[in-house]
Amino acid sequence: MTIKKVSSIAKLEDLGRTQLSKSFFMRDFLYSEIANWYIPNFPDHPDIAIRTGTELCQQLLEPLQEKFGRITIRSAYRAPSVNQLGNEKGHNCATNEKNFASHIWDYPNAKGYGAMACIVIPSFLELYERDQSNWQQLAYWIHNNLNYSHLQFFPKLCAFNIGWHEQPVREIYSYIQPKGFLLRGEMVNKEFEKFYPDLI
Repeated sequence: MTIKKVSSIAKLEDLGRTQLSKSFFMRDFLYSEIANWYIPNFPDHPDIAIRTGTELCQQLLEPLQEKFGRITIRSAYRAPSVNQLGNEKGHNCATNEKNFASHIWDYPNAKGYGAMACIVIPSFLELYERDQSNWQQLAYWIHNNLNYSHLQFFPKLCAFNIGWHEQPVREIYSYIQPKGFLLRGEMVNKEFEKFYPDLI
């Protein structure tokens, strides 16, 4: 189905029913507390959002769900107007320019198109609660097994942004200790398996 523009409730319903992968539909990614409170959240360019979201789901979210069981989506697609409002009101949204090709799926950044979701893996929480540094196990596992572009980890529930991009930069940043970049531009490395013994 081709959806050029969301111009009615029926079109929005059609967009929501669009299947992006085996387990995920576009509707799963349109929920937003900011949008619920202020303004609607749907893409200016649905066809692009569907294309980039499909890559995100098929290349990253489905393999994560196959490995770890059900994943929970915390935040995903943001319309430019929703993201801008979230930025202006201090709701933890970066500027639109920084979110193009990440949370704003239907606008490219300087390197091309991409899509991002913030997710939680419930089955991982017990390991994380035992030792918060275990976020690194998950980060290294993703690095060695998935074609991601960006990972960004947060302390609450070990939620993390995971992004697909046409030109992946493969960098991992954390707000959990130890804070900062874990990897930047590294290739897959079998030696990294020693960092995720609980996940093999």
